[in-house]
Amino acid sequence: MNKNVVIIGGGYGGLRAVEHLAKYKDIEITLIDKNPYHYLQTEAYGYIAGRFDMHDVVIDLEDWCSGFGKNVHFIYDKAKNIDFEAKFVQTSNESIAYDYLIIATGARTNFFSFIEGLREHSYGVKSLHRAHNFRVEFENLIYKKLQNEDNNEDINLAIGGAGLSGVEVAAEMAHIIHTYSKSIGRRAKNIKIYLIDASKTILPGMSDFLVKNTQKRLESLGVNILTDTFIDKLDDSYIYFKNSQKLKYHFMIFTGGIKASSLNEQISVQKNKISQFIPNRELNIGDMENVFAIGDCVEIRDIKGNILPPTAQTAERSAEYVAWAIRKKIDKKELEPFDASVLGVFIALGGRWASGELFGVIKVSGYLAYLLKKAITYMYYLGLHLRINTGYKNRIKTR
Repeated sequence: MNKNVVIIGGGYGGLRAVEHLAKYKDIEITLIDKNPYHYLQTEAYGYIAGRFDMHDVVIDLEDWCSGFGKNVHFIYDKAKNIDFEAKFVQTSNESIAYDYLIIATGARTNFFSFIEGLREHSYGVKSLHRAHNFRVEFENLIYKKLQNEDNNEDINLAIGGAGLSGVEVAAEMAHIIHTYSKSIGRRAKNIKIYLIDASKTILPGMSDFLVKNTQKRLESLGVNILTDTFIDKLDDSYIYFKNSQKLKYHFMIFTGGIKASSLNEQISVQKNKISQFIPNRELNIGDMENVFAIGDCVEIRDIKGNILPPTAQTAERSAEYVAWAIRKKIDKKELEPFDASVLGVFIALGGRWASGELFGVIKVSGYLAYLLKKAITYMYYLGLHLRINTGYKNRIKTR
């Protein structure tokens, strides 16, 4: 009798789990997501700045799942509750039974409540909706500059948070502004980018090589970097800092923190202060050996106990492990604990420029790093679209 695996969340981890489980004919897979699409959050920097279009950052989940054949199903609905004793997921419209459950619901932007006005006056990039709204604002700003509607007034764009997402957005926007200066002239130079973080440096926790190369690139693009700077509050016009200074701004993106999805808050197992699950070494939550959590909704550690960064790479590595673990459990074989590390980091830094490290040994920057990052992204994107094309053809045949 086939085993039913239910996966909640169509992000990087959820999709990788489907890929690794779909090859087994004795497993039925159901993927549930509240959106009908997969959002490539790692490419948000390019979409926000207008470099990428919508089709570059989203894929249709129903077509993608159809590409695997009859044992993979997609349900476009919101998972509202989980009955762990009865082993079913309750969505808005139905109950879905499972033998094994993978929670891969990701994370959302943590608009810190102690910063007054932050949620009301800033955009996040964790959701496509918020990223799209910011893109529209950015394009409208460029249009106004082209029309010279603001009488050459300085316009300040702020990015709160100088981690990976923050520096990529800042670099790409600065590069786009520099490119527009060739068509709208000196008026483009009135658009200023401010990158703000409370940490001592940009990219806290990353290597000196990445920090130094990234800072040099940002400065060459004209990005104003404000580190060791604490935001106190925001209103319609100003960002107020705890050192009593203030910055007039046009709009702000906040990338300074995450918290787990709202579903986590309904589940009574051990969690950290941002509601991420704290799993055992096999990535089970609570005492449930048939329930796993992967990706940003869980605090994932390597074999030495170091917390892995909440990246697409971590989500995919945890998904691969869990797919392997489910196969082992079905076959009644012993498990080894999850053990993974960060293989490499590549940071897109505007135009054809990037900085990166592989295996902690290979260090590259500039055009070569850009080519390597582009190749990695292209292979991922190509794999998704080949599967979508297959799924689209399968659905046409069955109509």
